[in-house]
Amino acid sequence: MNEICENAEKFLGELTGELGFDLAVSSSITDEGCLLDLSGKDVGIAHAENGELLDAFETVLFQVFGRELDREHRIICDADGFRQTRKAELQAMARFAADQVRKTGRPFTFGVLNSTERRVIHVSLQKEEDLDTESVGDGRDRRLQVRLK
Repeated sequence: MNEICENAEKFLGELTGELGFDLAVSSSITDEGCLLDLSGKDVGIAHAENGELLDAFETVLFQVFGRELDREHRIICDADGFRQTRKAELQAMARFAADQVRKTGRPFTFGVLNSTERRVIHVSLQKEEDLDTESVGDGRDRRLQVRLK
């Protein structure tokens, strides 16, 4: 995993440089996989528009290094703690949805979320014995639904 992470760090550093961004890339190994943290003058661009550029970098890195990763590991790109803040927001949204489902008995369907965001909610609620989570829909319109078992 260390070698993959080092190669991904080098690749992303070269890519951001070629694209003309003033960004430095550092890497660390976490429970989830390889975390690539972006810093520098253009860091705001990296997490603008709900982190779309970070998502794009992750997609490219997965295409290049995905076959080398164990199934349980991922490559995660972050900037200014954006991912950690978003993860906390999603966990709060998961708790809210769980409360609503328990109160009303009706399923709660989130708006459009990317696969990483849906995964955070799935994992947040997986130990709730009275609830099920399921991704519904296709492609970019995929949504996550929480309902009673």
